[in-house]
Amino acid sequence: MTPAPKPPMRDTLVAAALQLFTEHGFEQTTVDDIVALAGVGRRSFFRYFPSKESVVFPDHEGCLRRMTEFLADPAGDAADPVDRVNDAARLVLRMYTGDPEFSVRRYELTRQVPALRAHELSVVRRYERTLANYLRARFAARADGRLRADVIAAAVVAAHNHALRTWLRSAASIDPEAEVDHALEYVTATWSDREDGEAADGTGPADDVVVMVARRGTPMWRVVQGVQGVLE
Repeated sequence: MTPAPKPPMRDTLVAAALQLFTEHGFEQTTVDDIVALAGVGRRSFFRYFPSKESVVFPDHEGCLRRMTEFLADPAGDAADPVDRVNDAARLVLRMYTGDPEFSVRRYELTRQVPALRAHELSVVRRYERTLANYLRARFAARADGRLRADVIAAAVVAAHNHALRTWLRSAASIDPEAEVDHALEYVTATWSDREDGEAADGTGPADDVVVMVARRGTPMWRVVQGVQGVLE
C-alpha cells in the first residue's frame, strides 16, 4: 500500500503553529517550538513566513494577489465598478470558506490575541487599499472620484467582514454566500451607478414597458390617469 504523501512544509508549519498556539498560547509559543514540532529548521520557517503572526494568515498573500489580478483584468472594464469590487470581495470569502475548520479556529484564536488582531487589521487594510486604488482609476473623471472610491472600498470591506464574522460565529453552520450577498446589497443600493431596475450584467432595465395609445387632443390629465391605471 502506497503511503499518503506528506503535506507541503508550509502546511506542516501552519498546522504545528496553530496546534501550539491553541494548546499553550500565542505568547508562550516560540518559533523554535513551532519548527521543533514540525520537524524542520528555523531557516525553513522564515523562508515561508516573516513573523510568528503571519503563520496564522498563510493564505492572504495569495488571495490578495488573485484579487489584484481580477481587478486588473480588462474583461471587467465594462462592468459597474461597484459590482466589480463586490465580486473581488467574494474572492476573499471563498478563501475562508475553502477550509471552514481552519478559519473558525483562526477566528477564535485571533479574538483572544491582540497581536494577531492587529496583524489581521493590517491585512484587511491592504485589501481595502487594493479596492480603493481600482475604484480611483474607474472614477478618475469625477470631481469626487477619490472620495467616492475610498468610501465605497471601506463600505465593501465593512459589509464583507460583517457577513464573514456572522458565518464564523455560527461555527460555519450557515450559508456564507447568502450572508455576504445580503451585506453587499447595501453597498450596491447606495453606491452603484446603474439606473434603477437595470440588471447587474448591464442588459438594461428589468421593468416592463407600458405603451398607451390616445387620440390626438386627449387632455394630458386623462393620459396620465390612464397610465396610472395600468401601473396600479
